[in-house]
Amino acid sequence: MNEFEFEDWCRQQQLATHTIDLIALLRKSPPSRRVQGRTKNVCGVYPSSKMGVTIQFESHTVELWAIYLMEHDPKVLEFYDQPPPFKIQYKNQAGRNIGHYHTPDFFVLRHDGACWEEWKTVKEVEKLAQKYPGRYQKTASGHWRCPPGEAHASQFGLKYCVRTDAELNPVFTQNLMFLSDYLGFKSNLTTNWSLD
Repeated sequence: MNEFEFEDWCRQQQLATHTIDLIALLRKSPPSRRVQGRTKNVCGVYPSSKMGVTIQFESHTVELWAIYLMEHDPKVLEFYDQPPPFKIQYKNQAGRNIGHYHTPDFFVLRHDGACWEEWKTVKEVEKLAQKYPGRYQKTASGHWRCPPGEAHASQFGLKYCVRTDAELNPVFTQNLMFLSDYLGFKSNLTTNWSLD
């Protein structure tokens, strides 16, 4: 979006001034950190035609697939990797208070609003929910949420979403990847393998 389109979008969303200022800052900020390869993890960058920049990912089957979906979803206007961190507070399994700065995977602007998004495998978030029940919780409908992330987002009238690989259809995503190449979209990937 150009500045005029952004201002129009903000009016449509009826955002408060402090929220507009925050989103404007997020849109102008470079990624707050570089992604890092870990054990059995593939990190790299995706050259986004939609954003006109490369977007980092730390997982080639969760975050990268999410990037492909956002890149080709007409409801997604803009998406930013590694947005500036913010402080979250919650209790661990022992009931001890924990506070630290958290960097979500993406900040996404859609036609109907904006959201910080954290992408994980179901297996990973299930383990984290046992260790940090105050941070990750499963809803009655089977979705995951992060109350401390939601608390931060609610200050701005925005959302925070925990999203999992259960939302990613492998066949659909592989087709998107194939068609991106076929249709001539920029889809060359630079990856760094770490199999320590």
